[in-house]
This record gives sequence, C-alpha cells and structure tokens, in this order.
Amino acid sequence: MAFFAANKAIENAKILKNEIDLIIVATTTPDNTFPSTATLVQKKLGINAVSFDVQAVCAGFVFALSVAKSMMSEGIYKNCLVIGADSMSKLLDWDDRSTSVLFGDGAGAIILQKIVNTDKKHDDWGVLSNVIHSDGQFYDLLKTNGGVSSNQKTGFIEMIGKEVFKHAVEKLSSSLYEALEASNKNINEIDWLVPHQANQRIILAVADKMKIDFNKIISTVKDHGNTSAASIPLALDDAIKSKKILNGHLIGIHAIGGGLSWGASILRIGKPKIF
Repeated sequence: MAFFAANKAIENAKILKNEIDLIIVATTTPDNTFPSTATLVQKKLGINAVSFDVQAVCAGFVFALSVAKSMMSEGIYKNCLVIGADSMSKLLDWDDRSTSVLFGDGAGAIILQKIVNTDKKHDDWGVLSNVIHSDGQFYDLLKTNGGVSSNQKTGFIEMIGKEVFKHAVEKLSSSLYEALEASNKNINEIDWLVPHQANQRIILAVADKMKIDFNKIISTVKDHGNTSAASIPLALDDAIKSKKILNGHLIGIHAIGGGLSWGASILRIGKPKIF
C-alpha cells in the first residue's frame, strides 16, 4: 500500500523518483518488526534516500510531517516523501464490536519540496507550523495487548472509548489553535480542515467546539473507516481529486492517537507562483 501511494504521489508531483532524498513512513503495522517499512519502499522504488519510520499511531502522519519539515529546514534534503500507511485490520479482535467496526486499511502520501526563497516572497507557502504533543499518563486508554518485548505477539486493539472521545475533542481543538497561533493565522482564514478520520462523532464535536463551518471540513471516514496514519493523506487525496482543495488553499490538519499522542499543522498546499 505504501509503495502504491508513493508512486501516485511522485506522479502527481511531476518529479522523478530519483529526486527524492528522504522517505518517512508513519506506520504502526510494519511488514516486519525490522527493518523499517520506509527502507522497503526505498528498495521497491530503486532509489537512494535516507529512509525511516515514525510510530505515533493515528497521529503518525502529523508527527512525520513535523519531522520532515525540521529535517528539510535544517539539512540538505530537497524532496521528501511522507507516507501514512496502516493495516489496522491485522490488529482487530473481530469479537470486539467496540473496535472492529471502526478501523480500516489504507495508505496515502505527499511530497514536500524545498524551494529556494531568498526574496521571502513565498514565506506563506508550504508547511507553516507544526505542533506535536504526547502524554504517557494516558497510555492505557488506547493500546494493543501485545508486543515484541512483552509477549512476542502483535496483540489486539483495546480502547476506552468514552475517555478517548473526551480527550480527542479537547486535544484536537487545542492543538489546532496552537498551530494557528504559531503560523499567525486565525480559524476563519482556513479554507479547509482535514482532520484525522477517527469517527464522525469526533469530527462533528470538534467542529462544534471550534465554531468551524462543517462545509469547510473534509470527512471521508464513511468511505474507509479509521485508517490510522493513512487517514489524513487519504482525505487530502480525495479532496484534491474532487477539486475541493485547490492550489494555494490554506489547510489545517490535526490528529490524535495512542500514547496519547496528538498534534496539528497549518500548510499552504500546492506550488507557489513564481514571480
């Protein structure tokens, strides 16, 4: 799935695959315990790129985006492939109806490209801000009951739904406000909010709490369920294909996952006009 998404992103970005010099894959369900899924994608693409995984469950894509922005800002990397890919069906106890009806499998990818901006004309493009958080005191609210070091099993998802819902609404809202403040934007300037597709009740509750017009929210959870780290890039892909999101639109994204881990980003999507 990650390889397929990578190829589509490369095609849509109109770049050559060997121009990619950094690959970051957000996943909780790697093909192997090691090596990283990113190195497998690199192998299948047949390119030379620094490649590694990030694991923050449903918040993984936001975390990967933050890592990519930092590495590209401070390093030599020019084209980064950021992938969210998860096969959550492999972690489900099908007798547990509180979780088995929620999750799905999928992958989505984006390309981040560094643009030389010596005249500062394009400061308002690209990834404008990232905020990420973790709080291990809520470790047991959303987790699997297995692991390599604990029992050598993959385990099944266990979730305290009511508590996760409460934290999701509060933390998704607060992190988006943080990201808006960090980018000197306000909620009314956002063209589209692309939330983690956890479930429709959470999406609606956050919209109500933040007073966001629901017509500005991309919701695809009915189509593929909660695909963890893949849900935001899948929703982005759907919105771009349907011509809702256009070049130059200001986008907010936010997600929360096990850990608890959560975060948000503000980005101006597409390529800036060159004056």
